[in-house]
Order: sequence, then C-alpha cells, then structure tokens
Amino acid sequence: MNQHSPQDFLASEFDGFEVHVDTDRERADIVLKRPPLNVISMPQREAMRQVFEALDAHDGVRVIVLRGEGEHFSSGGDIKGFLEASPEHVSKLAWNVAAPARCEKPVIAVNRGYTFGVGFEFSLACDFRIASETTLYALPEQNLGQIPGSGGSARLQKIIGITRTKHMVMRAKRISGAQALEWGIATECVADDQLEGATQSLVDELRRFSPLAQRTAKKLINDNEDAPLSVAIEMEGHCYSRLRSSNDFREGVEAFHAKRKAVFRGE
Repeated sequence: MNQHSPQDFLASEFDGFEVHVDTDRERADIVLKRPPLNVISMPQREAMRQVFEALDAHDGVRVIVLRGEGEHFSSGGDIKGFLEASPEHVSKLAWNVAAPARCEKPVIAVNRGYTFGVGFEFSLACDFRIASETTLYALPEQNLGQIPGSGGSARLQKIIGITRTKHMVMRAKRISGAQALEWGIATECVADDQLEGATQSLVDELRRFSPLAQRTAKKLINDNEDAPLSVAIEMEGHCYSRLRSSNDFREGVEAFHAKRKAVFRGE
C-alpha cells in the first residue's frame, strides 16, 4: 500500500470491486462488481488481499463482508488471464485468496447464483458462508484441463471429506446452497430476498462479542486445523489462560452477575 493509512487506501478506486465502510454498523463490504458475472481478474486478487489487510487494520470495522453485486457472486477467474500471467504471479494466487483466513476479524461470504472457481475459493477462505437458495457452488477447473490452484480442493476436503471433494473437483459438479448447508459448506441457506437481512443479523451477532476473544478463537481454530488432538487441547488451554487476565473477560463475568449487557472493548 502506497498510502499512509488504511482509510486513504480504502478510498481508492479498484478494478472489478468496490469497498464500503460503515463505521456506525462497524461493517465493511467488499463488493465484487464486474457485471454480469463478476469475473475476478488476476490483478484483482492482489488488490483484494491488500483491501482485506487494510480493513483488518481499520479501527472502525468489526466485521468484513464479501459479496457480489447482481444475481451471481462470481463465475470465477478470468480464463485468458491464466495463460498471460507469469509463473511468479501465479505462485502468489493462493496467498492472496487466503487473505480472509488471515484476517483477525470475522469475515462473512454472502453467496448467490454462480459461486465458481476462485469465487468459491475466496468464499471457502472466509469464516462464514451465507448462501441463497439460488447459489450454485463449483470448482470447474477440470473442464479446462486444470485443477483448483488457490486452495479450493484443499479447503473443501477439510470441510466435506475426500469422497465429496472428489465428486466436486474430479467431476466438476455443481451443488446447490441447500446441499452445501447439508454438507457443512454453508453456515446458513436462506431465500434470496432474505440474504441481506441474514447477513446483517450475523454481523450484529458477531459485534456483540469481545473482539479479543473472537480473534483468539479464530486464530486458535484455524491453527488447530492440522494439529493432533493433544496439541489442539494444549493450545486451547494456553489461549484460555491468557484471556482470563483480560479486561473483557472481567467485564463479561461482572455483567453476567449484574444481569446487564457486557460492554467489550477488545482488551
């Protein structure tokens, strides 16, 4: 980022997407905007990574939302761009797409219509996926003689297992939002006209909790994904111990006993 602050950078114009920050609701939206299918270009992936990092550093933002404008989230990447990109550029794709997972703040993907390829991979890197009943998820790279290259098959296998991942990746199969909910890919599946309401409801729910406890939980769960059970339990205990001395934990306990709403400050 060349600018001096996250706010300066976020005020820039971006190719293929927009950024909206609403500090009153402590919400920031990254909106894919390349109609009609919101195709994600190669340079756009790096710009989106920088935006995720800037929003993570923004004091007025508690929750980040990734969504698309129109009836489709994204049909995937710019196919021609794959052939034109340098090997060095391509080698950074997975790092850029993993930006939502590296954010300390909660990230929600809001999916409707086509959610294919890198659009699906970005969504899989988010913490929560709210799907519309119109959503179709797919990793169709086999149709191009290729495989997912930004963490798609790897993240998917962690969520749904080897058999279902082979069904989706090796056969380039599409699954609906309802099927994704049943398989554990989607957090929620709602009617299309309820998508924004469900999103704001989740944003408000997440804002209620301690920012400190929340980012601790996110990092712990992500880091423990590949850890043996004994190590995961040990790490959970260390994190629990650290949070016991936090002001937020004290506030939570005092508010519970006083039967009042806790006011968390993230410290």
